[in-house]
Amino acid sequence: MTQPSAFPSSIPKSWVNYALLALFILLYGPLLFHWYDGWINKSISIEHEYFSHGLIGLPFALYIAFWEKRQQWAQLPDNFHPLGGVFLGLGGVFYITGLPDLVNLSFPLMLIGVCLWLKGIPGLKLQTFPLILVALATPTEVPYLIEPYILPLQSFISTMAGFILSGIVGMDVTVNGIYLSTGGRLVEVAPHCAGLKMLFTSLYVALMLLYWTGAIASGRKVISLLAGSVVISVVANIIRNALLTYFHGTGNDPVFHWLHESWGGDLYSAGMLGMVVLFLNWLNRDDYLDSEETDETLESLNSDE
Repeated sequence: MTQPSAFPSSIPKSWVNYALLALFILLYGPLLFHWYDGWINKSISIEHEYFSHGLIGLPFALYIAFWEKRQQWAQLPDNFHPLGGVFLGLGGVFYITGLPDLVNLSFPLMLIGVCLWLKGIPGLKLQTFPLILVALATPTEVPYLIEPYILPLQSFISTMAGFILSGIVGMDVTVNGIYLSTGGRLVEVAPHCAGLKMLFTSLYVALMLLYWTGAIASGRKVISLLAGSVVISVVANIIRNALLTYFHGTGNDPVFHWLHESWGGDLYSAGMLGMVVLFLNWLNRDDYLDSEETDETLESLNSDE
């Protein structure tokens, strides 16, 4: 097997970096602007809105790649890998098709290609996590493809929301599959209302928190936080759908629309993400308790001496 060799070039390295940066801004500046404008103003398709966690995820990936990893990246030897050309070529083909999903997918493909082209496999490994953040924030039709398979989740949420309203609040609620009926009004627990977007967001933010706190090195914490994020998301959406049904059934339409379509929904989502943060703090309590016990043990040993 031949080892990947440094990419031969008489052009100064800094010039190549600046040229690549300028090319990326030229090609993907308008695309990223389109994503952000759609996420902020909710003018993008519902499926693409599922990826609005990219609002915070893409800047975080940029921070990791260009600031946190900058010294390690600079220390890696220039090491051209042929797969870099493959990914760059594939990304270029996707881009020139003009098809929205393929143009979107070309963005992470081109980034992978650049890493392999400039630094080879070590460069790709170094930038693995920011590339994962970019890939998971790239709008695709994945939500549309998996929506038919979450019908059991929709039914579960509608059943539990109906139980809360009838068994706890005392309302006359009829549950029929994914539909709740009360006060002569019908509420549908659609895939979007079932919290698929909130589930994506909570898992994405959980990944960011795991990396930021260093807890990603602990397999137990990774599994616990991701599983806990799923539970938090489902419970939060049960409560949200119960509230929506209550407001809609009692004719309180302004509050219903505020929580359903306006900034009230964003505020509710922020509260859910706050619960994910609190859960991670709870998981990290063991480290704090262990450090306290270690300090106490050392103090007792010192006092005995």
